[in-house]
Amino acid sequence: MRSTRPIHPIRPTGPVRAGRAIATFLFISVLGACTSAPAPDASGGATGSTGPVSVDNCGTTVTVGTPPARLVTLNEGATEVALALGLQTRMAGTAYLDDSVPEKWKEAYDSVPVLSKKYPTKEQLLSARPDFLYASYSSAFTDKVAGTREELLGQGIPSYLSPFGCSDKSKAAPPTWQAVWGELNDVAQVFGVTDRAAAIQQQQEQQLARFKAEAAGKDLKVLWYDSDTKAPFVGAGHGGPQLVLDAVGARNVFADLPGTWQNVSWEKVVAADPDVIVVADAGWDTAQSKIEYLENDPVLSKLHAVQRKAFVVVPFSESTPGVLLADGAARVSAGLGRLQPGS
Repeated sequence: MRSTRPIHPIRPTGPVRAGRAIATFLFISVLGACTSAPAPDASGGATGSTGPVSVDNCGTTVTVGTPPARLVTLNEGATEVALALGLQTRMAGTAYLDDSVPEKWKEAYDSVPVLSKKYPTKEQLLSARPDFLYASYSSAFTDKVAGTREELLGQGIPSYLSPFGCSDKSKAAPPTWQAVWGELNDVAQVFGVTDRAAAIQQQQEQQLARFKAEAAGKDLKVLWYDSDTKAPFVGAGHGGPQLVLDAVGARNVFADLPGTWQNVSWEKVVAADPDVIVVADAGWDTAQSKIEYLENDPVLSKLHAVQRKAFVVVPFSESTPGVLLADGAARVSAGLGRLQPGS
């Protein structure tokens, strides 16, 4: 089974403290909202300066004379940043969900036209009359989708690409919490709402400090299982999963692997024998399908975590560097906290 997904630049192309005698399957909701949506301006206007603003983005200088009024977001991560900043009244369209928008932003999301379930055609995109495009992945800015950023600028449409998704990897931001907040602040500058970005960062910094103090993952070995069954795609040592596991004090069994995500062999998973498995849930590869695979495989079903049903399910959007990564940390912290000491 191979999943189908947009080309994510953070991915390559191509003794136990676990539960009780009868362990619990953990599919939990976040304890408390990590990033509540601020109320948008009644007029949809900016809260900051309305003069020209420039930000450096993947080696390109993005300049707007006034805050954009017809934003189109082309990936879920970009959409969620826009909603977190309360920009829904200035959104002309959105596209491509990996899983689903959190309940806290559902009303705002439902007020924005959905141009396409996946990437829109150029015709669908232009029909929305955008004055700014925002994407999480460079695959959005190709001839098959929106066109290149240079072409779009020639049509009077500036754009922003997540610093984690730069097509030139030498210009991509390292996966850190500071870089997550850097993207949030860039977008806030373009739209004149920097106070909102500052408030979100402060809130998430406080939450991360609490997760560190609680250390729900102390002494737990964790496998972050993203997708695929032939050669499981797992969280490596330098990406969103590692940031989350570090935040909750858990040990990533594949922390020694380079990069953000890697395909590994099942033999290595068996050798690691994790205490807990964090399972990503996405529309293109559900958590339930992966859990069923683990439970029905004659070898993998003997894993310590599988025997005790020590799973924590995390929406895919909470596993990548972005405004929801702190929600992922909250979900994993709460999930690990539910596990009882024992063998």
